[in-house]
Amino acid sequence: MSAQIKYAYLKGHTWLYRRNYPKDVAMVLGQQALKQSLKTGSTNTARLRAAEINVRFETIVSQVRESAEETLTAAPGWVEDTQGALAHLRATLELSGALSGGTEFQVIKPRAKLLIRDQSRVYLGRRSNELRPSGFKSVRYSVGLFASKYGDQTLCSLSRAEGREFLNLITQLSPVIGKSEKTRGLSLDQLVAFSSFGSARIKTRTQKRIWAQVNHFLDWVVYEGHLEQNPFRTVPFDQKIKPQPYAVPTEDEVVQLLQTKDDDLRPVMLTCLLSGMRAGEAAGLLREDLVNKGNLGWFVHVRPNELRLLKTDSAERLVPLHPVLEDLFRSRPSKGALFPDLTVDRVTKRFAALRKAKKLERPGLVFHSTRKWFITQCERTGVPEHFTASIVGHKSARSENGITYGIYSAGISDEQKRSIIDQIRLPDRVTP
Repeated sequence: MSAQIKYAYLKGHTWLYRRNYPKDVAMVLGQQALKQSLKTGSTNTARLRAAEINVRFETIVSQVRESAEETLTAAPGWVEDTQGALAHLRATLELSGALSGGTEFQVIKPRAKLLIRDQSRVYLGRRSNELRPSGFKSVRYSVGLFASKYGDQTLCSLSRAEGREFLNLITQLSPVIGKSEKTRGLSLDQLVAFSSFGSARIKTRTQKRIWAQVNHFLDWVVYEGHLEQNPFRTVPFDQKIKPQPYAVPTEDEVVQLLQTKDDDLRPVMLTCLLSGMRAGEAAGLLREDLVNKGNLGWFVHVRPNELRLLKTDSAERLVPLHPVLEDLFRSRPSKGALFPDLTVDRVTKRFAALRKAKKLERPGLVFHSTRKWFITQCERTGVPEHFTASIVGHKSARSENGITYGIYSAGISDEQKRSIIDQIRLPDRVTP
């Protein structure tokens, strides 16, 4: 989930700014809003740039209103000739240089009465080109639920009442609805009725994800100029999400998992155990991502490529290859994908099947636990937290605000990274 910035909206990997002018100012400018790209995907940078544009917005509003008061006071006949007075006011503003930044006068077009169902289709069409399949599937499901309930309403008819109602309805959904063939194609009301036959409800985290994705859709509608503001933003999501920490595999569990006969899953597990990579980072490795650093050996450049994107900016990094992985990767394809038959979905499903076969189904033990195992090994060998963070792609936690340290530190050296990786040891009973 992306962070929230007032008057800004994250489209793909870029923040966009839109703030509606007051009606009297919009009439003069012929524009409904100040709208522009913030040209960054960083939340912190976007927040700073949005603050700068907010200052410009306030300046424009103030200048237009001051000029309007002066101009109309000097033209006592403006009531009989409003169009003439408006043209005179615009000319005065242009000549005075009060408006900067490319502000142009336009004719405001009245908002059309658009159906929620139609706009949800446009939105999903765009998001399908911006998101990975798994992410788009989640967005499509959430927005589809919303459209199934309110699709015949116009966007302008939405209010806080619908927001409260929708939030209440999704809290009544059963976790079974995503697994039962009987529920495919059902509307939100029908799914709530189906869920009433059982007592189980979807987790708070899932409810919040659905709520956030629908709000993202409405933020997009606002940015496109079809709605003055998102009425759901004033409806609070009050439920607390209980953290569900990943379990750290024990030595015995690591041994059992690596005894699998799955020749595709085992190399990826080894990669994540000995590098701290996420499943998507490992499954998306290319031969071209391997970098030879001479005496320091081989490194992996974890970066966006044609197979996958990265979770955050800090996820791009250079990670030394563990000696076990150097030997392993020699047998992988000489070009292109190192694991050509694997995706994150296949990795997690195969791991779930393996865990079940090995009877290792304790809470929190998932494929991502391999990453936690690596981080735990670093901690147990005395590696400083911010050193580990640079290897696994976390934002450093050394400084209180996380910003100062990033500005003044160039990060740990390749030699330090190599010494950390070389300390990681698999259990003695594991045959690489």
